[in-house]
Amino acid sequence: MDMIAFEDVKRSKEIEVYIEKGDEVLSILGFTEHSFAHAGRTADTAAMILRQLDAPPRTVELARIAAWMHDIGNVVNRKDHAQSGAVMAFRILDNMGLAADELATVVGAIGNHDESTGHAVSLVSAALILADKSDVRRSRVRNANVAGFDIHDRVNYAVMSSKLALDPDAKTVTLELVIDTTICALMDYFEIFLSRMLMCRRSAEFLGLSFGLVINGSHFL
Repeated sequence: MDMIAFEDVKRSKEIEVYIEKGDEVLSILGFTEHSFAHAGRTADTAAMILRQLDAPPRTVELARIAAWMHDIGNVVNRKDHAQSGAVMAFRILDNMGLAADELATVVGAIGNHDESTGHAVSLVSAALILADKSDVRRSRVRNANVAGFDIHDRVNYAVMSSKLALDPDAKTVTLELVIDTTICALMDYFEIFLSRMLMCRRSAEFLGLSFGLVINGSHFL
């Protein structure tokens, strides 16, 4: 049996619909963009992390698959979307013929990516968490009315640039942000993202790395 590739998953019309509809749910609820741009960026970043750590190519491919599908559970409900998404992914990928051991890795990563309940449980899981939580950017904000921004909109809109930099030799992975503090105070960023940054630190440790957070040139973690 041929191994399921990332491109097979990306071409799936069924998965495409679930990503679209899940993003529609979050749009109605007022959340930031969780559509193909986020899925693609998360998949690329997760793959970059594992490639730089010399992970096996198949592990990299599984990380791309998990990252592309990680938010499909939002079509059910935002609450517990990691777990519902994992169950959905199990059915879809099982039907596509993904081998049981690889299926277990992918659904375990999806089911553990949310900071409220998740933990790094594998290389794929740790890479997915770092990639997902580091995707902070202005273009994810949907609200066109700046005066009507809530704190989540302000924080994301204030991020002028974001970069996740991995140094395999120094064994560090650093999220480097440039934030417009006239839009969002640094305290607002930590109010929203502290739990996510702590999850990134634990995920980095799982990969044998130290996690750093640099905002406007200053080190915070």
